[in-house]
Parts: sequence; C-alpha cells; structure tokens
Amino acid sequence: MPIQSSHILICRTDNIGDVVLTLPMVARLRQLNPKAKISFLCRAYAAPVVRYCTDVDEVIEVESIADSVTDFLKKSDIDTVILAQPDQKLAVAAFRAGIRHRIGNARQKLYLLFYCNRRVRFSKGLSEDHEAQINFCFLRPYGDYTIPDRSELPALYHFDIPNDAGIAQTLQPYAFNLILHTKSNGHGREWPIEHYQSLAQKLAADPGVHLWLTGSDKEGQWLEENAAELLRLPNVTNVCGTMTLAQLAVFIKQADGLIASGTGPLHLSAAIGQRTLGLFPPTRPMHPGRWAAIGARSQNLAVDESCPDCRRIQEPTCDCMRRITPDTVYGIVKTWRQEKAAE
Repeated sequence: MPIQSSHILICRTDNIGDVVLTLPMVARLRQLNPKAKISFLCRAYAAPVVRYCTDVDEVIEVESIADSVTDFLKKSDIDTVILAQPDQKLAVAAFRAGIRHRIGNARQKLYLLFYCNRRVRFSKGLSEDHEAQINFCFLRPYGDYTIPDRSELPALYHFDIPNDAGIAQTLQPYAFNLILHTKSNGHGREWPIEHYQSLAQKLAADPGVHLWLTGSDKEGQWLEENAAELLRLPNVTNVCGTMTLAQLAVFIKQADGLIASGTGPLHLSAAIGQRTLGLFPPTRPMHPGRWAAIGARSQNLAVDESCPDCRRIQEPTCDCMRRITPDTVYGIVKTWRQEKAAE
C-alpha cells in the first residue's frame, strides 16, 4: 500500500550538481504530498541553492546536527526519511530514532537493506536514464513508478532567485554577458583551458560580448598560474573566489549564458532556465546521457567516440574534450548572441 507522509526529510549531502538534479524529484514529491512539510538535509555549501527552491519548506545543514543526528530526528516530527544517496550514519540514525518510513536503495549498500524499511531497488550503472530521472525511483513507496521524460524535467524546477541591483550594474555596460566556468573541482572531465582562450579570442571581435570567469578562489589561482594569456584579454574578467554560492546563483540568473563541463554551476544554470552549454566526454559514466545539463535553454556537446582508455585517464581533460572545437562552441554563442539581440 502507498505510504503517506506529513513531514519528509530528503537527505543529499554530496555535491551541488547532485543536489540540483534531485530537485525535480522533490517537485513531484510535493505533488504527491501537497500538505506535507518537505525538509532537505544537505551540506552548508550547497544549502543556498536549495533555499532558492520553492518546493522545499526547510533546509537543514548537516554540519549543524553532525554530532547528534539521532537526537535531532527523535525530537523532530519527521515521519519519512529519503536517503537520496547512500549514507550509513544517516541510515542508522533514522533507524535508531524510529522514523516510520525509511526509504533507500537496497541494491546500493547492504546497510540500506538492513536499516531501511521502504526499500527501492535500482542500478545506476545499468540505467539508460539521466541522473535526474533515476532519482524518481525513490518515489515508488508512494505508489508512483513514473519516470518523467527528459523534456518534462525543466518544468519541475521551481526557483525563486532575487535580482541584485549591484550585479545588474556590473553587467549593464555589455550587451551580452557570458560566464565561463572553466574548472570542475575534480567532479568532471574539463574542456581544455586553451580552448577557452581560443573561444575568448574569437569573441573579442564582438565588443558587445564580455566574458566572466567564475569558480572558487583556488580555481582562480590556478587560472592565474596556468592561463595568464586568457586573463589578459580585454574582454575577460576573472571573478573567481569573489562570490558566495547564493551570489553566484544570482549572477548566473542575471547574465546571458554559461559554458562549463560537468560541474555544479552548469546544472544550476540549466535548472534556473539560463542559456547553458554543457561539454562532456561520450564515455560512461561521465557521458551526457547520465549528466547532461537539463533546462529549458540548455544544450550539450560531446563527440561520438571515446578516446583510448578514456575511463582510466586521471588528467582533468582528454582527447574526447579536445575534439570539441572552439569553432563549434563559438557557433553556439553566436546563435545565443543573435537570439538576445532579437529580444
């Protein structure tokens, strides 16, 4: 029999991209439980993104309860925990706290088979679905076995991101503001930095286009050490390390487009409806079939064949990524530029 919940806690304490790709499932969960309270447990650094999602009633930072997860759950009125990623500490805490419904993928970890009582079973490795689609498997205990088509996913993102007058003033001098998120913090195969430089040089012919390099402070330092020629271009501004995640979300919203490989800001940009281009290798499990940017104005590029031993390569980039040419990306940006000019 399908379960009913009054207060649901979704647990997703990994990376920003993974969190963003969980939010369409949260929207469906809201449809299934319109009167329930939905809370979301995540890391503090990802919390600002979740707070912008209107389907979530409360965001709980895992660091705030790290020493007493069981006590926190016991004192709460949470009756359902969805372990949207394997986490033994959270699974044990939910069990010890006597949470009525404990949902987890029993095929993923043995402890989920033991500590969860509303078990789902699925294999990500064998699935042809996108990560955002796979997350809908956690809704089976509610009697919902429907996996939405990829074309349906953008409508399941519900964000309320404010505008910022200061950011608007910063962007105002330029007709088209393009964000280049060049690094991935080790979470995805990267487009070569020399390709970003070539793209920037091509775009320098259009004085209305300005490029903004985003990333962490550490990634900004890497650019200073490894991409000095890119940073010297007059149409490029390096803003790495100058924004919180909440500010970055606003910056992305108010810009005109974003290009990145498989990383959190790519998925955030697509989710909030920005023009977004994702650059991927064709190699499982990194391929766009699993990790493509999903949004109303998103596009993704990958070559047809993997380079030799692609899965074993430890470097940030590979020949698969090098074969996505700056000319191809430039053509897409030109289309975006024309689209913006026609608005």
